[in-house]
Amino acid sequence: MAHGEVKHDYHLLPPSPWPLVGSVAATVMALGLVAWMKGLFGLPAGSWWLFAAGMAGVLYTMFGWWSDVVKESRAGDHTPVVSIGLRYGMIMFIASEVMFFVAWFWIFFEMALFHESRTLSAIEEVRAAWATWPPQGIETVPAWNLPLVNTLTLLLSGTTVTWAHHALQTGDRKGAKIGLTLTVLLGILFTAIQAYEYHHILSHNYFFGGEGAENSGLYGSSFFMATGFHGFHVLIGTIFLLVCLIRLLRGGFTPQKHFGFEAAAWYWHFVDVVWLFLFAFIYVVFGGAGGH
Repeated sequence: MAHGEVKHDYHLLPPSPWPLVGSVAATVMALGLVAWMKGLFGLPAGSWWLFAAGMAGVLYTMFGWWSDVVKESRAGDHTPVVSIGLRYGMIMFIASEVMFFVAWFWIFFEMALFHESRTLSAIEEVRAAWATWPPQGIETVPAWNLPLVNTLTLLLSGTTVTWAHHALQTGDRKGAKIGLTLTVLLGILFTAIQAYEYHHILSHNYFFGGEGAENSGLYGSSFFMATGFHGFHVLIGTIFLLVCLIRLLRGGFTPQKHFGFEAAAWYWHFVDVVWLFLFAFIYVVFGGAGGH
């Protein structure tokens, strides 16, 4: 101890402003979204600027925090022990995201199976649910139109990101660049299609039409919560992959050291799998039983 610094494989982080900055920005963004939709703190509904300020803060946090992590990697701070910690951290983050969607599916099936009277037997309740969820009078989104296109888009993006990862592992940087570029473009395409779908839903008054459509608010809220939150994940994942693409184009990543891209690929596959469940249950299984 008296002859110099203690040598170890761990990286002790210096004080960072990003957790605090990110938390404040996320809070402002959430409050801004409420103000935009319903009005808040004296702000009338439609006041979008608070949400935009919060979103800008979140993006700034992402840029600054990721830049610091990249600098640490280039400085050699990501030793094998630190890399293991990063992997466990990413796995735990994805697991927490999985549990959010588990909670949402729980709520969705609870409303689907038990939103009617509980005086029936269990088997009769299930049969009644399949016939009355979505509630009668609600026009649902056809599964085999835009939702199917978006499903194929995400599945294709899963293959391109896997191609890019494999190409990077084998030293094929050109193939990695092409595969990653295609993945980013497919992510943008998914977001654009979903935005168009939302515009179509709102303009045609889906989920809220039909007189006497009980629980229409429940179904509409569950639909927008699930698909909207997933769409937000796609947007974040696209940004994640875009950052990796920029780093790759600038000469970053090697076949031996590319966890930043590997973590992005894990996240993207998680987004793919979640969408398959959403497509199967929201659009296909419970997509048209009661609506038409």
